[in-house]
Amino acid sequence: MKNLKFLLPIVALTLLLGTACDNDDDSSQDNFIPARDRAEENIDSTLEVEGYLTTHFYNYEEFENPPAGFDFKIRFDTIAAANADKTPLIEQVDFKMVQDRVNEDVSYKLYYLKVIEGQGDQPSFPDIVRINYEGTYVVDEEGINENKLFDSSVTPIQFDLTSIVNGLQDALIEFKAATGFINNADGTVTYEGFGVGAVFMQSGLGYYVNPPPGTSVTIPVYSQLIFTFQLFETEIGDQDGDGVPSVLEDVNENGLEEDDDTDSDNRSNYLDPDDDGDGRPTEDEIEINEDGTITFPDTDGDGVVDYLDSDS
Repeated sequence: MKNLKFLLPIVALTLLLGTACDNDDDSSQDNFIPARDRAEENIDSTLEVEGYLTTHFYNYEEFENPPAGFDFKIRFDTIAAANADKTPLIEQVDFKMVQDRVNEDVSYKLYYLKVIEGQGDQPSFPDIVRINYEGTYVVDEEGINENKLFDSSVTPIQFDLTSIVNGLQDALIEFKAATGFINNADGTVTYEGFGVGAVFMQSGLGYYVNPPPGTSVTIPVYSQLIFTFQLFETEIGDQDGDGVPSVLEDVNENGLEEDDDTDSDNRSNYLDPDDDGDGRPTEDEIEINEDGTITFPDTDGDGVVDYLDSDS
């Protein structure tokens, strides 16, 4: 799975291992518990996410009429008592179907809350963004779903969208960054026209059985995650530095960066500086024009551009 910045990265397509159980004879690998079936877990995870969305609301009234000094951060609370008349999240969220990165036959109904879409540029799935965020996981306490904080940013942090949890990646591309910023006298920056949202993801789009180490809170396996965020900046990603934007290296055009490997060398194109494996770097098989646009030559005229053609 993918993790946020300073959390230990875990490769998204790596097979997930089970956790060990103590055994009196301390014998063999028979004491490992295999990970649950991802399709079956998806059913339970979705029910838990939807349960949370049905019983909680966010501070929409503050966004409708921002008080003085409002920080434009999303906050959640339970619909009960004095808040019994609040509009539940389930009536305010959007959703889209996204593919599991381990089992392509599994798709998730990913819910996201678009409080402010933003007015600037919209990132693509392999781009680089700067955001503020807060990460929580859902826990059932006495029959009531609540969310517990495990990570957050104090100041805006830059992330590679290909290196964060899939659910957050899939949500951020539905928003737009700021239109600009103002440098304040105290050294801080004020962004204008930025996006504000949240995503509610099933465990299969989060950490599944590999919760990250190094956080102040231990995240249970199979936890449903919630991220709130403010999207400030975005820039085009070129993770392998070969001159081809990573979004263009999605050869099958399915919106996933992991599953395109033209030369079958077990390195996805967006991380492979020689996509066709012909020994000639990709950057030498494309042409960068003066206006910054890219031309993709097809020297042998076979309909396959040189940087994807091993015999060009």
